[in-house]
Amino acid sequence: MSNIIAIVGRPNVGKSTLFNRLTESRKAIVDDESGVTRDRHYGVGEWTDRQFTVIDTGGYVANSEDVYEAAIREQVMIAIEEASVLIFMVDVTTGITDLDDDIAQVLRRSKKPVFVCANKVDNTALYSEISTFYGFGLGEIFPLSSMTGSGTGELLDEVVKHFEDIPEEENQLPKITIAGRPNVGKSSLVNALVGKERNIVTANAGTTRDSIKIHYNQFGHEFMLIDTAGLRKKTKVKENLEFYSVMRTIKALEEADVVVLMIDAQEGIESQDINIFHLAEKNKKGIVILVNKWDMIEKNTQTMKAFEEQIHERIRPFTDVPIVFTSVLNKQRIFKAIEVALEVAKNRGKKIPTSKLNDVMLPLIEKFPPPALKGKHIKIKYITQINGTSPMFAFFCNLPQYIKDPYKRFIENKLRENFDFSGSPIQIFFRQK
Repeated sequence: MSNIIAIVGRPNVGKSTLFNRLTESRKAIVDDESGVTRDRHYGVGEWTDRQFTVIDTGGYVANSEDVYEAAIREQVMIAIEEASVLIFMVDVTTGITDLDDDIAQVLRRSKKPVFVCANKVDNTALYSEISTFYGFGLGEIFPLSSMTGSGTGELLDEVVKHFEDIPEEENQLPKITIAGRPNVGKSSLVNALVGKERNIVTANAGTTRDSIKIHYNQFGHEFMLIDTAGLRKKTKVKENLEFYSVMRTIKALEEADVVVLMIDAQEGIESQDINIFHLAEKNKKGIVILVNKWDMIEKNTQTMKAFEEQIHERIRPFTDVPIVFTSVLNKQRIFKAIEVALEVAKNRGKKIPTSKLNDVMLPLIEKFPPPALKGKHIKIKYITQINGTSPMFAFFCNLPQYIKDPYKRFIENKLRENFDFSGSPIQIFFRQK
């Protein structure tokens, strides 16, 4: 099971601020107005060499107080079911509200580790106020200020103790996960590939219950296919369908070697797709973008090119990703998609001999050296590939600290041009010679 931290709590207690701090990003919108988190935010964090996924639960549904609370409660239920650790956030400045009590009641019945975080403890005078939260009966209270970051280290020290070590699987076959928003055609693709109704397919978004693993061995191709899930039960609150599928997608994505990200040609690439894309990239998975329902689009000679450019614009700076246009309904180019995914899996495991790497890259570096900084010239002497599940390269030089991101991107582009790492993220490290 993946290590997933879900941050739950009523609106305006600082969940998004904590999310931004744990993932070191500014992805979640933070506002004094309650309930601005409408999308699901998820990102990757790291603490003492342990990686984890963080989910910021939202639950705001406009103009309906009733549904609003139902949405939050339902997200807490989903989070309990799917996450490894739950962070229950409360606000020290307002004390315990009825909604806090409701959430605490649900959490008490769960079998998951729960950490109660009293947020907004911005000065020592507020420390005495945290004792009120022991009334939840959920154990130790962690005072913190997600705004300044104080207390987050102590919290994470305890949280990581509850993570599971994910065992390496024996199965050496490439693992391909099909991911995407609900109702984009994921299960239909699996059925079309396997040649039988393996999954229930309906026009209702989110009928897939669980991540389904299929051993595929046909037409000379053999791999494990992981179909990600939508929703287990009919939800009263439509917004939570996305949240549930996100939780499932993260698990399936972390098991994969290659993520086939399906997008709907009629809707284009949306923020939820971008989220999944970046999560796959951060986890160093191979990526293929599959544009489904291409038969529904009115086309001329420029349509495909314009669509590709629009996708590349949204996924910058990692644009070296294969894009395949398909119609699962008409079984157009579905096997092409799998061939491309297997090619990406091969690229992700590619090893370049050190001699070849130096023969190709050193003359390029000599021609376009890193810009001098503070009058100091940077000399790159030697390059080698580091062993890893995805391509990693070490460049040995005299002043690694002076090499900036634009030059890293230049090096990455040259590696891609010369060695074909299409669809695979690359990591580059500059080290002291």
